[in-house]
Amino acid sequence: MIADRIADSPLISRSWADFEPRYIALAEQALDQRNLDEWLEKWSDLLSEVREQGSRLYVMTSVDTNDEDAKGRFTEYLDTTQQQSAAWEQKLKQKLLDSGLEPVGFEVPLRNMRAEAALFREANLPLHAEESKLGMEFDEIMGAQTVKWDGEEKTLTGLKPIYQEADRARREAAWRLASNRQLADREKVNALWKRFLDVRLKMAENADFGRDYRAFRWAEFQRFDYTPEDCFSFHQAIEEVVVPVCTRLYEERRKALGYDSLRPWDLDVDPHGRPPLKPFANVQELDERAARVFERVDPVLGQYYQDMRRLGLLDLDNRKGKAPGGYCETFSKIRTPFIFMNAVGIHDDVLTLLHEGGHAFHVYESRLQRLEHLTNVNTEFAEVASMSMEHLSAPYLSESEGGFYSAADANRAIADHLTRCLTFWPYMAVVDAFQHWVYANPDIAHVGEACDHEWSLLWDRFMPGVDWTGLEEDKANGWHRKLHIHVVPLYYVEYGLAQLGALQVWRNAQKDRRSAIAQYRHALALGGSRPLPELFAAAGARFAFDVATMKDVVGAMETELARVTG
Repeated sequence: MIADRIADSPLISRSWADFEPRYIALAEQALDQRNLDEWLEKWSDLLSEVREQGSRLYVMTSVDTNDEDAKGRFTEYLDTTQQQSAAWEQKLKQKLLDSGLEPVGFEVPLRNMRAEAALFREANLPLHAEESKLGMEFDEIMGAQTVKWDGEEKTLTGLKPIYQEADRARREAAWRLASNRQLADREKVNALWKRFLDVRLKMAENADFGRDYRAFRWAEFQRFDYTPEDCFSFHQAIEEVVVPVCTRLYEERRKALGYDSLRPWDLDVDPHGRPPLKPFANVQELDERAARVFERVDPVLGQYYQDMRRLGLLDLDNRKGKAPGGYCETFSKIRTPFIFMNAVGIHDDVLTLLHEGGHAFHVYESRLQRLEHLTNVNTEFAEVASMSMEHLSAPYLSESEGGFYSAADANRAIADHLTRCLTFWPYMAVVDAFQHWVYANPDIAHVGEACDHEWSLLWDRFMPGVDWTGLEEDKANGWHRKLHIHVVPLYYVEYGLAQLGALQVWRNAQKDRRSAIAQYRHALALGGSRPLPELFAAAGARFAFDVATMKDVVGAMETELARVTG
């Protein structure tokens, strides 16, 4: 069992009593220039152990949402070790700040610590734990959503291959079945949502932000390099540059399918009547072919993936009782990643593994940073690591290169991916703009119906081209289906910004592949030791929100789309 392998670590069984004496010793130790490096290394070692325990317990709860023992252990961790260690972490940060000492190469962590010191409130520790528990409740609701299809019980993720079938009636039936199952949990999710908001607003109040949770979250995410107004500029660039391109692509799809209108269940089927891409027959084949692709991208990255296979750090298949989605978790003490996903045999699974592989390689490359504090990377750049890997892997998707497809299907997969990247930006704008609205209007946003209304308005603004006539309730419920809105608030714009960065890395690779990959790996190796714009620059990209940069990248994407579609 995967959970058993994850539990096979001495850290799993440790309690707060095992960590506390080490925190006390660090807090009581006299600190000066002579012992600064040794003190930091001891702190780094302790922090990595606490983090790895939490990561392993979280993984155990997601690989099997019915594992009551794992849930109990993780709850205990949240209530004790996480809360207590957070308080002691803040004391150690304050100790270092009060000392006036500035370790060489530690400028970014010091900047972050100053911000954290200003934000920290002990009263928020149990609220963070409560928020994590609410996230577990959300996972349980989503993980329990199954339906009967063709005489079998299936997860909603397990229905995805149906949406690629040529039979429109079957696609519609599967789509409606899934949507109705999600609507059945509407009251549960709305009730949970109100509890999420109550906890978050209380956090903001405790930290002297009043009811402005957005400002609190901005400080918590340490977003020093951009503002909410920059996000609005980004939304505007997407509306001006990307939405017209996507509307045209939807219209081309409608014409190719020969339909009067394009419906939500028409978006994944091949418009030219070709059968769905079948990249692999089973998870073992996905694993083996991905290993070959990573090796072709770069031998060192390929070896990293082989290490993960050897150490059992992959959980790739979809099954009942497993949490939805995919992620890459870091085991900080042993400096290795763990990839979690739900493969069902479609091209999205390939992209997910390539994406999470990029996160995993970030973990490996940043091992060069000797202190745990220097591995903390802003999510905006962490996603550049993952999204760039999706594009850098594209030339090796064909079987002749060790990948998954014939030459024609590889071009088809590339076209599909570029199209999805384009159509993602407007969706991201909906999710991000919705969250800005929520936390600017918390009293209204407590009410599920108000959220439904705002989501629908934003959907119509950014997502024209698909006909939702008669499906207004299904459309309005879309915010229930986006995990980030509930579990990781105000965390979605990173994907859009990172995609703009990753596509700049891709463009560089088109010109000089060896140099682009060298820049990419160099940037990953910097970990969190540089500010966000410098990390983008190290990877050969600009950290940008503007129309001009968007036009430049989208133009290159359209050129490549024309090439692979012939």
